[in-house]
Amino acid sequence: MIRSMTGYGKATGDYKSKTISVEIKSLNSKFFDLNLRLPHPYKDKEMDLRSLFLKEAERGKMDVMITMESDLSQQENLLNREIIKSLLTDLKAVKKEFSLPDDNLLQIVMQMPQVVNTDSDEADENEWKYISSLINQAIEKFNLFRQREGQNLQQDISLRMNLILQLLEQITPFEEGRINTVRSKLINSLKALGGNIETDKNRFEQELIYYLEKLDITEEKVRLAEHCRYFLSMLNDENNNGKKLGFLMQEIGREINTIGSKANDADIQRKVVEMKDEAEKIKEQLSNIL
Repeated sequence: MIRSMTGYGKATGDYKSKTISVEIKSLNSKFFDLNLRLPHPYKDKEMDLRSLFLKEAERGKMDVMITMESDLSQQENLLNREIIKSLLTDLKAVKKEFSLPDDNLLQIVMQMPQVVNTDSDEADENEWKYISSLINQAIEKFNLFRQREGQNLQQDISLRMNLILQLLEQITPFEEGRINTVRSKLINSLKALGGNIETDKNRFEQELIYYLEKLDITEEKVRLAEHCRYFLSMLNDENNNGKKLGFLMQEIGREINTIGSKANDADIQRKVVEMKDEAEKIKEQLSNIL
């Protein structure tokens, strides 16, 4: 199945007083490039996660963000009342002893350490298990997104490749007329040189046949049609990948160019231009296939 390198997946959940989010984005790239953002307590998980995302993505420029936000309203024992009372008592005594101005003592106390209880910044194994479940959910959504994008690419590429085959068939009616036109031009050019030039008719016919064989595009048409059909079969193969299809597309492009160089006919050239246009569009789409 065709998969796009463009993907997106996100999973969010609540654990105790924290909202945890895992977001995955990817774009096309020749190699695997991962930008990973982790909460500080879980920095030691980076190498394992890199191996996991490499296995899932294979190629592409990937951004993964794992964030945690604390909901202070849900934290128990937010204020450490005993420490606040002790600090206020001490500050009042100091103020009275040294006759200090009447500043906001509570504001000073709230800036002291250990006055507000917050969740620990240390790694929590159970919390990491929950984060891992969110990572798996985000990866699943990410892969589904790439499959849907891949299906759209497959349909578009298949449509354009079949159009190239149709344009190739439309060349055939122009071939016989092209040969006759070239023959007439050569004969007229020879006559224009003057009647005093003697020619061997048999030798002339041999040279004419040799020249016309140089313009023959039968082999190129056969190879191009075969390459296009093989490309379509590979496109529907579950084991295909973008690199193989890209290589085959180069061969298709060469055959189209050869037909164009041998065409020597305006109608055939127009069909070649149309085939080139479709081939370029296919190459652009292939750059986003995994």
